[in-house]
Amino acid sequence: MKITLDITRRESPDAEPYILSAAFETVTGSETAAYALTSLNADPERRDVNGKPFPPIRWESSCLQKKCGACAMVICGKPMLACDARLEAVARGGRVTLEPLKKFPVIADLAVDREPMFAALAEMKQWLEEHGEVRPKETDRAFDASKCLQCGCCLEVCPNFCTGSAFYGTAAAVPASRLMAVTNDAERAALYRKHVYNGCGKSLACRNICPAGIDIDSLLVNSNAAAVWKRRRKGGNPWTL
Repeated sequence: MKITLDITRRESPDAEPYILSAAFETVTGSETAAYALTSLNADPERRDVNGKPFPPIRWESSCLQKKCGACAMVICGKPMLACDARLEAVARGGRVTLEPLKKFPVIADLAVDREPMFAALAEMKQWLEEHGEVRPKETDRAFDASKCLQCGCCLEVCPNFCTGSAFYGTAAAVPASRLMAVTNDAERAALYRKHVYNGCGKSLACRNICPAGIDIDSLLVNSNAAAVWKRRRKGGNPWTL
């Protein structure tokens, strides 16, 4: 099956984007977008659909096994991992569109800068200062949260998240829920309320987008209960730092 890849390209962060259309022919039917990009870049004679040569396409990848999240991009309008996007499954009319994630600054072509997401994790102090153990009843939820790839797909579909805002989205909520399964101190709960609970519009657009299949509904419900409602019932003030 011959598929046309419509790839959004940009030479630099300030350059105007344009579309490169290149043909790729599947052999087994199981080829992924990541495989196609790798194949195009490996071909020294690569040309677009008009026969014009083009330079290698910039994009990020590492494991190519749904373990790292580096190859996240927007494929046919949906954020997903390029290594998990089988061309014949996502193609529309024989075409597949590849775009960079829009919630992060573009570096070049399909590569984006996820530094704002990692800075948010640091701001929320997503680490333990000392040894801790997951409470037995929280084991399953902590394990589910540990599957987060920090790919940014959940942020791409979130109507409330934008780079630079105080709301850090599900990408911060998931690891926070894992740590709250170990310790739920006042400072951690306050940071969760400030950067997750207070900004979440509860649209749950992130519900079915996670490449790792994390049960985001369950994690949010339990984290909200731990950081907000249980503290409120205990007579504390859950609304301020």
